[in-house]
Amino acid sequence: MALDRRIQDLFGIALPILQAPMAGAQGAELAVAVAEAGGLGAVPGALLSPEQLRNEIGLVRQRTARPLNVNFFCHTPPAADAAREAGWKQRLAPFYREFGLDPAMPTPAGSRAPFDDAYCAVVEELKPEVVSFHFGLPAPALVDRVRAAGARIVSSATTADEARWLEDHGCDAIIAQGAEAGGHRGIFLTDHVASQAGTMALVPQVVDAVALPVIAAGGIADGRGITAAFALGASAVQIGTAYLFTPEAKVTAMHRAALKTAKDDSTALTNLFTGRPARGIVNRVMREIGPLSADAPAFPTAGGALAPLKAKAEAAGSGDFSSLWSGQAAALGREIGAGELTRRLAVETQEQLARLGRG
Repeated sequence: MALDRRIQDLFGIALPILQAPMAGAQGAELAVAVAEAGGLGAVPGALLSPEQLRNEIGLVRQRTARPLNVNFFCHTPPAADAAREAGWKQRLAPFYREFGLDPAMPTPAGSRAPFDDAYCAVVEELKPEVVSFHFGLPAPALVDRVRAAGARIVSSATTADEARWLEDHGCDAIIAQGAEAGGHRGIFLTDHVASQAGTMALVPQVVDAVALPVIAAGGIADGRGITAAFALGASAVQIGTAYLFTPEAKVTAMHRAALKTAKDDSTALTNLFTGRPARGIVNRVMREIGPLSADAPAFPTAGGALAPLKAKAEAAGSGDFSSLWSGQAAALGREIGAGELTRRLAVETQEQLARLGRG
């Protein structure tokens, strides 16, 4: 199917299709369905404790023996900043009062944990075939332990410079994450998200910058997008938003409804929900505060103050204060099973390649 089989051979998968790890929006069911269809399923670890992660991987292993990607964030936890957190609460105070909440109530802590010794011990114990990271790579000693456990190491680049850095620091493959992608930017060498390139511009520049195989991500939801990624030099694609439409995804009813009505201009980059830029469907809080705010505390603490508002709104059936992560190609989503989607993507790509005389 692929013009370049390096990712299939590297990961031991039949199809060059990777399911994006989506923390909070999926569990083992999605990973299993994609793996059994021949792609690479993924389990996100960012919102799980090491024990919860161990259990989730165990659920996958009970149902499939095919390769698995386990994903981690590798950010540096921020120092406490009481003044900034107080300012953020003050910015949200009108919403608190609207919902009958006390703006002075305690703020829940951010729940996204970076890769550390405890997570690494899970990797060493359960030995997933692929371990992927977001926001660069963890400390070299941890990277060495992951490699010694037998895993292939992958991380996301949003620029050619980031791709070169990842190649120099031990990656086996690079995810070229275009601006169209949903969820958090993998950006780590700079914070200039406004200048991030789209997938069409980014992928060939990353392919030219590194010798490693490149995985295209961002705005890819059907065989046309996959074929385009191959033409740009990618060895595989990573797809997230399209899998949120499947019954295996664990998104809220509000999130699913928003995805079904999303258009090409329905999303924006926002730091309101975590403190780090991520692409999601525009909702009330993004419109009224603005999608990017200097008041939002550093990642991952911004979401704590929004949590009570999210709970109140969702209880009333509203996603006005929820992180509705989505890429720009949501309108291409299909409500079919994840396994069927994976197989259909492969067939569509083969048909597209055949039309171009390259299949």
